[in-house]
Amino acid sequence: MTKGRSTDLSELFRPPSVAVIGASNRIGTVGASLFRNVIAAGFRGVAYPVNPRWSSVSGVRCYPSVTKLPETPELAVVIVPAVEVAGVVEELGVAGTRGVIVVSAGFREVGGPGVALEDDVIRRAQKYGMALVGPNCFGLLNTDPAVSLNATFSETLPPRGNIAFVSQSGALCAGILRYGIAERIGFSRFVSVGNRAGIDENDLLGSLAHDPATKVILLYVESLANGRRFLEVAREVTEEKPVLVIKSGRTPAGERAAKSHTGSLAQSGRDQLYDALFEQSGVIRADSIGDLFRMAKVFSSGARLDGPQLAILTNSGGPGIVAADAAARQRLELPSLSASVRTALARRLSPSASVANPVDMTADASPEQFRDALRLLLHEPDVNGALVIATPTGTLTAEAAARAVVQGRGSSRKAVTACLFGLTDLSREVGDLEAHGIPTFTFPEEAVQGLGSLARYRAWSTRRRTEVRAFPVDRAAVRRALRRARASGTTVLPEYEARAILSAYGLRFPEARRVRTVADAVDAAGEIGYPVVLKVASPDISHKTDVGGVALGLRDATALRQGWSQMQAALAVRAPRARIEGFELEAQVPAGKEVLLGVQRDPNFGPVVVFGMGGIYVEVLRDVTFRLAPVRPLSARHMIETVKAFPVLQGVRGERPGDLAALTEAIERVSQLAVELPEIVELDLNPMIVRPEGEGVVAVDARIVLGPSSKSGRSASARRSDTGLRRTPVRGGRRPPRR
Repeated sequence: MTKGRSTDLSELFRPPSVAVIGASNRIGTVGASLFRNVIAAGFRGVAYPVNPRWSSVSGVRCYPSVTKLPETPELAVVIVPAVEVAGVVEELGVAGTRGVIVVSAGFREVGGPGVALEDDVIRRAQKYGMALVGPNCFGLLNTDPAVSLNATFSETLPPRGNIAFVSQSGALCAGILRYGIAERIGFSRFVSVGNRAGIDENDLLGSLAHDPATKVILLYVESLANGRRFLEVAREVTEEKPVLVIKSGRTPAGERAAKSHTGSLAQSGRDQLYDALFEQSGVIRADSIGDLFRMAKVFSSGARLDGPQLAILTNSGGPGIVAADAAARQRLELPSLSASVRTALARRLSPSASVANPVDMTADASPEQFRDALRLLLHEPDVNGALVIATPTGTLTAEAAARAVVQGRGSSRKAVTACLFGLTDLSREVGDLEAHGIPTFTFPEEAVQGLGSLARYRAWSTRRRTEVRAFPVDRAAVRRALRRARASGTTVLPEYEARAILSAYGLRFPEARRVRTVADAVDAAGEIGYPVVLKVASPDISHKTDVGGVALGLRDATALRQGWSQMQAALAVRAPRARIEGFELEAQVPAGKEVLLGVQRDPNFGPVVVFGMGGIYVEVLRDVTFRLAPVRPLSARHMIETVKAFPVLQGVRGERPGDLAALTEAIERVSQLAVELPEIVELDLNPMIVRPEGEGVVAVDARIVLGPSSKSGRSASARRSDTGLRRTPVRGGRRPPRR
């Protein structure tokens, strides 16, 4: 958002006066259609066209410049050539305009001179503290009858509703407005941010969270302006109202398209990172635009789903089976109905009906049977919501089916969705159902998906809350290790230095000695105890296994000497130029499950914690998950449970379960390190051995990469507060009760 004079973003949506700079009478131009739209929507304020070429536009007196307007417009919409925009913004700023929407294109999205033009617009908007939307955007609208502002180049104002939509794509906005009108989807606010030179999705999220007319917020993003801030803002917003997002650029092809569209330069291909971000912030991600609005339709209806238990009521077996399969994919449950409900259903339905769940009333079901069966299902304590699938037959018209569903739902607050099949136009019946708060869909899978999103949001809003924990750290040891690394001029720390830093943060390693000769190695092995592991120590070798720099399972002095000789020969061939600083002799860790734990520092998201199944195949299997640091205890546990190999960590075929509590704590400790030591840009603990329950986790290989020297004089402890997240200290190594 632009800095300077503070502007409440809600003012953008309800200005008392609007000036359209570049308004026109020339048919087919954006200037003509946008000003005409402002007038046609019935804007309740005063609208001024500004263009020196016209004396009037759409029958309204036109002014030659901003300086000639009879009053200062609260909001200005600018549609002039890109090279003229900065001058117009300057005039508006001098006049005291508080917000400006730059619809004009030709800025950062085209590169070259456009970048400088956009930077000039930003500087001028910041100078006067103006809220800047765009450039290269679609505009905004507010359907509030007290405002009725359509400052876009879409000719039709959509129905009044409680859905706010924020998009980076202007072209997408036009299509979505038409889609919303056709599907009877109402909007409260609608805004395109374009290049996000000023206001971005984070600013709008924060503003819409406090908008009483908005119950659901939808986002279309190609990248995020600031992923770290998005996490903080969205996490607060989703405590109050649902946020649904479609993030484009999932595939390499989509990524390439995103990079060339709306000036987006983000690395969109890191799709799992976005998944993690949305999960941490409680944002629900849609796979397609259709999915986005199907989910939004359910949320906007005000339906509640207080649990995952769903009842399905149908008069056709096939769609009921399809709905049951869809429910399983959405992790919704179809509970068994109580004996009393099954008996009551059997008394009311045909003898051929099935009173299990799904309830199949068969094709001869009457409207009264639909009504009574739905009423019984909603009174069942173990049912949280219902899907009604009705196929009109000779005795059941679409109108009668819709009326029966409304009557059967009655005053129940449980979520009810409907699916009407028919070869005729059912828009009237669908409209009646949705007017009564019963979202209706063409196919059962769509309805189930909407209910699944309700269940996911409830799980988020009722989750256990945990705070970020702060563990004791030997900071003197950390400073010493970092000083040694800086003094040596290296950015890739030798393993023994990486181990010193990680040990200071409470990570556990096997007992180890540094040695330079085979005789030293034999002596050290006698102190540590066989079996032992021999590793090369070199700042030039990141993956020691690849060059023969690791020897495992050395059970006696003879094996150790043989392993030493083989390693020397391998290094001479595979890493002849590597600086060898010695060798590490470690106690061999007993068998366990190998996992990877690490950190990647992203320019947009900051420190990212990575967890997955480890070992030499991690880059092939890619069974990993991500979270933005700092990671809370519950998120750390979810990271473990998210990987596909989680059942292996739980123990299979009689194995003892792994020490998941210790693994959870290790993730938290690495997260704390990632936040407190910004000079670390990469960290890998691979593998880390998860021992059986009660025996902890042990890291057996560590790699740390440092970034450029920081010129900041701030201490690590001072930097800890940067996230704004409250921390629970863990003193003396004792943990507070888990929540």
